[in-house]
Amino acid sequence: MLTAERPRAVRDSSAADCTESDLARVHAAGAQLPAIRLPMREFEVLPGGLTNRNYRFVDAAGLEAVARISEPDTALLAIDRDAEYRNASAAAALGVGPAVLGYAAGSGVSVVEWINGRTFEALDLDDAQTLSRVAAACRLLHSGPAFASDFDMFAIQRRYLDLVRSHGYRLPAGYESHQPTIERIEAAMSVHPLPIVPCHNDLLAANIMDDGRQLWLIDYEYAGNNDPCFELGNIASEAHLSHDRLRELVAAYFGHDSSSLYARARLFALMSNYGWTLWASIQDSVSEVDFDFWAWGLEKYDRAVAELGSAELSYLISEVQQVH
Repeated sequence: MLTAERPRAVRDSSAADCTESDLARVHAAGAQLPAIRLPMREFEVLPGGLTNRNYRFVDAAGLEAVARISEPDTALLAIDRDAEYRNASAAAALGVGPAVLGYAAGSGVSVVEWINGRTFEALDLDDAQTLSRVAAACRLLHSGPAFASDFDMFAIQRRYLDLVRSHGYRLPAGYESHQPTIERIEAAMSVHPLPIVPCHNDLLAANIMDDGRQLWLIDYEYAGNNDPCFELGNIASEAHLSHDRLRELVAAYFGHDSSSLYARARLFALMSNYGWTLWASIQDSVSEVDFDFWAWGLEKYDRAVAELGSAELSYLISEVQQVH
């Protein structure tokens, strides 16, 4: 996460130990980070980050940047750090992502440009003009060359479910009972598929920044080639947007209103909640981050179940099979 908010001071010994350890990791990776002049003059914790730790720093030459530190166990969550580096670099080349200043393969250390801007909150997206800007940023990202990896939430959800079952991680009550309906939705989506494009796939509000001139899309951990309607549905899901706002976002992205495209994004929003529930289940079991992943996942699951039980579901499944 890149933010213009000032970094938090380290307030307890365990956090201080972690920071010192991460600083040592960045210095150890220095030979693979030629754009960075060591030693660093500043190294401060940034807020946010559930699968990595983020630090603002100033190097010996005065360069201000962000170091991202990750651990190998994030591979369980379908994160490929090599692909993340390539995809983030492609987004930077388009001018929609911050410049990637270095990546130390195998060390879990990457360095990206510091963006002087404001990090969005969910309420910022509850605005038609802002959604139009977000749609334009997404179109720019989606117009680029293919990413180094693919992202399919249906496939990832099945992978997550296999992992949860095989490791005995806890599942929300009744989770697997919805699988037949999910398969029905997936089949309906395949009738008139959209061309896949390079997508971010994790555009919660905190991954969108405004520097006063343009929007920046940051953090490419889950980036991959995907259906653009997943991008739109996931944005709406993460920001808790109303159905009307999602329809506005879809129309802004495609340039026209379309019931079938709206239905597609709406079903992907449902699938986003259903799939990320398992992400939370895995994190609840393996992550050392001080965060209530289980409660976060249950909230997503409850919203998915509400949609799965909605009187509109059959209409959406029917509508998504119509010509766009």
